[in-house]
Amino acid sequence: MARRYDPGRRERIVDAALRVIAADGIAGLSHRTVAAEADVPLGSTTYHFGSLDELLVAALRRYNDNFVRELRGSQALAGPGGVSGPTGPAGPDGRAGPAGLAEELTRLLGRWFAGERGAIELEYELYLAALRRPVLRPVAAEWTEEAVELLSRRTDRETARALVALMDGVCLQVLLTGGAFDAPRTREMLGRIVDGGG
Repeated sequence: MARRYDPGRRERIVDAALRVIAADGIAGLSHRTVAAEADVPLGSTTYHFGSLDELLVAALRRYNDNFVRELRGSQALAGPGGVSGPTGPAGPDGRAGPAGLAEELTRLLGRWFAGERGAIELEYELYLAALRRPVLRPVAAEWTEEAVELLSRRTDRETARALVALMDGVCLQVLLTGGAFDAPRTREMLGRIVDGGG
């Protein structure tokens, strides 16, 4: 019998893997559990993903894009070149100026945290899995590099790296302590980096 054409099967397997990890952690991930969750034959998972590491890479890459997508979609951060606009929140072109950069990043973090907490926790579980799975490290670094690239349009590259590091730290603290996102404090800390620690 000819195999049924199913172009979306690979994506469904990745979605199923994310649901398995969300329910049982990475320890619960296997080709068998993913096949059962996706309602596909076991051979389908091994056909598309020769190893669990390959499946984890695909899952992490799926989640990697979430916050970077927020950065890409920000009109205040869009556009080439370095910092532009006056010292207020935004210039006449709508882009964030120096004082507005911390405000915009805080707004984006707040919107991200307003989403489903479980999805954010899952994203960081995959991210931190790179500590024990070296194959995930280049993928885990991808979001950092793209975020730095996007923020470098509004500030210098080293400041962009510091901003990304602080945002990453803020996210980890909120998730690990179970606390709420503190927008005013985050805005102040980001502002200190934008201002050069002054």
